[in-house]
Amino acid sequence: MKLIVEQEENMRLDKYLSIHTEYSRSLIQKMIQNGSILLDGNPTTCHTIVKTGDVIFIQDFQNSSKMEKEIIPLDIVFEDENVLLINKPSGMVVHPGNGNRHGTLANAILGYTDHYSNRNGEERPGIVHRIDKDTSGLILIAKNNLSHEILADDFKYKRIERKYIALVKGRLPHKNIVIDAPIGRDPKNRLKMAVTDKNSKHAVTHVHVLKYYLHYTLVECVLETGRTHQIRVHLASIGYPLFNDPLYGKEEIPSFGQFLHSSEITFQEPITKENLHFKVDLPKEFQDYLYTLEEDEEELIHKKNSGES
Repeated sequence: MKLIVEQEENMRLDKYLSIHTEYSRSLIQKMIQNGSILLDGNPTTCHTIVKTGDVIFIQDFQNSSKMEKEIIPLDIVFEDENVLLINKPSGMVVHPGNGNRHGTLANAILGYTDHYSNRNGEERPGIVHRIDKDTSGLILIAKNNLSHEILADDFKYKRIERKYIALVKGRLPHKNIVIDAPIGRDPKNRLKMAVTDKNSKHAVTHVHVLKYYLHYTLVECVLETGRTHQIRVHLASIGYPLFNDPLYGKEEIPSFGQFLHSSEITFQEPITKENLHFKVDLPKEFQDYLYTLEEDEEELIHKKNSGES
């Protein structure tokens, strides 16, 4: 894992990492002492004060064994010599962490091909961006380092567009909403993110209502930025959490996880420069649940008045 310090002053390295990662402060201190955490490429100490622009590299010494190739079925949407586009199922972790070494997308990539970038290390073969474990849908993989560098730049400068479909609790009051609120680590729970002005980053999500159901709203979300848990945090912050979100919601129903699906991506092939667009259907579990919902009464009246069947 690589982190670049942004706008930090007078904060110890171990404290900074406890805020910006999922590791406990005690484990971080052990990792620093073990040499598993480097600051600007060099061994460091817990009490080192971080500054803007510092580069922190973290290798989890508890998970230092070699990554294993695993033959795991992949739903491949597109592939050429430079990129691999995968429709990830809900429940699959993208890369190992916190003791989880098997069954991840990273293991599956290693088992599928020998062509992947190593820009982010062995544990993240070709992985340019990530989506949460229980978020389904499209994820882009780089098959060589040049493609990885170009795609990473495209993500950074917002040349790649991603659309998500989400089911939220409640009826959104407006058809179109722009949520512009900074996101940072939740000071009360380091496993969560939150809308906060402290140690946060600018975050913008565009929300468009697709359909109203009784007690639910189906929405499309477009990310202008790509912060951790951004859609989940933003929608929960305005009072409309994702249905079945175990972290930001209040109920637990199916084991499917939060109803969030990365449905569309538009990008330029990094080497050939061909403009590409792909869209994948909702997972069966997501679609089946929608079939059980009643349409909102106002929606039915609108359809009747507009002559829709």
